[in-house]
Parts: sequence; C-alpha cells; structure tokens
Amino acid sequence: MSQRQYTFPRESESLEAAPRLLYLSQAQYSGEWNSSLHTHGCAELFFITGGHGRFRFQQREFPVSIHDAVIVNANVPHTEVSQLESPLEYKVLGVEGLGTLAGGEGYAMLHLHSGWDALMVCLDLMLQEASQAQPGYEQVCRSLSTAVMILLSRQQSAALSGGPPDARSNRECGLVRRYIDNHFKENLSLDQLAQMVHLNKYYLAHAFRREFGVSPINYLISRRIEESRFLLRETDHTLSLIAQILGFSSLSYFSQCFRRIEGISPLEYRRRNR
Repeated sequence: MSQRQYTFPRESESLEAAPRLLYLSQAQYSGEWNSSLHTHGCAELFFITGGHGRFRFQQREFPVSIHDAVIVNANVPHTEVSQLESPLEYKVLGVEGLGTLAGGEGYAMLHLHSGWDALMVCLDLMLQEASQAQPGYEQVCRSLSTAVMILLSRQQSAALSGGPPDARSNRECGLVRRYIDNHFKENLSLDQLAQMVHLNKYYLAHAFRREFGVSPINYLISRRIEESRFLLRETDHTLSLIAQILGFSSLSYFSQCFRRIEGISPLEYRRRNR
C-alpha cells in the first residue's frame, strides 16, 4: 500500500482579528452600468474573468483584461469602465480588515501569470455555495476567502496587510533583523533589505513592524544610537566622526535621531556620563 500523509501545526493564536468576507458577486457589463467614482467601507478584490476595460481612480486609470486582479483599499474612490465591443466581466470579494501596502494610492494591480486556476476554483465554489445557500455555506465561503487571500499573498506585488500570519514573512523578518544587527554601520536602505529577502518593500515594512513593533529603518537607527552611546561614553571621538562611523548621512541627522530617542543631545549625554 502506498500512502502519503501531511500534518499541519496546531493554530497558536486566534483568527478573530483576521480579515472577514462581507460579500461576493460576479458582474458583466451592460448598458445600465454606472461608471462613476465611488467608495466602499471595506476592501474590494476584483478578478477579471473576461472582456476588456479600464479601472479608474482619482489620479490614474489603467487597462484590465482576463488574468488581472485589482485590490482596492477601503474608502478609495474608484470605478470600472468597459469596452462596448468586449464587455468586461469580473468576480469581486468585499473584505473587511484587509488592504494592500503596494503603494501609497491605496490600490494594487496584479497580472496573475501563475495561480489563476486555483483562485478561480475557490471563487467558483464560493459562488456555488452562496447561490445554493445550504446549511453552513457562510463558513465555507469565508474559509475559501481565506484561501484566496493566502494565494494572493504569494504574489509579492500584492503586499496584503491584515491577513493570516505568514510563517515565511516572519522568518524573513528575522533574517533582516539579524542582518541589521551585523551591518548597522553600513549604508542600508529599505530597498536593499527587501531585495535581500525577495519581499516587496512595503510588505516587508508592515510585516517587520507586526513582528517587532518597529519599522526596519527605525530599528536600524535604534541600533546605531545604541552603539553611539558607547562611543560617547568610552571614546574621545568627535560627534562628526561618530556619525560617520555609524553610517549617518550627516552630523545633524545623527543629532536629530539621538535627541528623538534619548531626549537629549549627544553632547549633553556625553557630559552626563563622563
């Protein structure tokens, strides 16, 4: 007999705060389509399943077609515009407590070259469950919506926030922290750190803050200030030399960061601790 068994770890924390499915629907363009900017109190996840059209926001619009997904944060004005000769079709999820960190505009556009079929299986089953309304269909739909969000989170450009804990991102955040601990005197940027662990920089910033309570750059600054306290107490280095040793771009920036964290200037700290 041939057998394969896969075991899964026990959930260690409650999912009560996880994103919550509010609604799902599918739509096809018709003459009554109202293409005016509007907002929703939750995030919307659009999956383009046919036709051609455009998504319009206050400052920008872009074309969409099959295999595209658009994530729109809560309260972000948007609308969909279809080509008449190729009616736009899509499936949409309304999700509370979810958002994209992929850009400051509050939306993200994804070209899904992989994973599309798995997403469609989940969405089609959700629509089937909702239309038949058998006992427990709400739980089935919400479980499938969680699967959809996990599949989407594998796309680095999605940079979802508020989703279920991601073991991979926790591991990568740990790698970033250890790298900062060992290289904090070097000229590091968020782009470099994200590239090192192959994560979207906005997603890394959110995941790192969720894991350690501080952003990667602020953690870097705190490590430098910690080292500066030792140099101020134990050496006669000038403030300019200390700033240079620790990778600060200027003496004024070093002094500004030191005062923000310690509440006093570097010179006052040196005077009090000599």
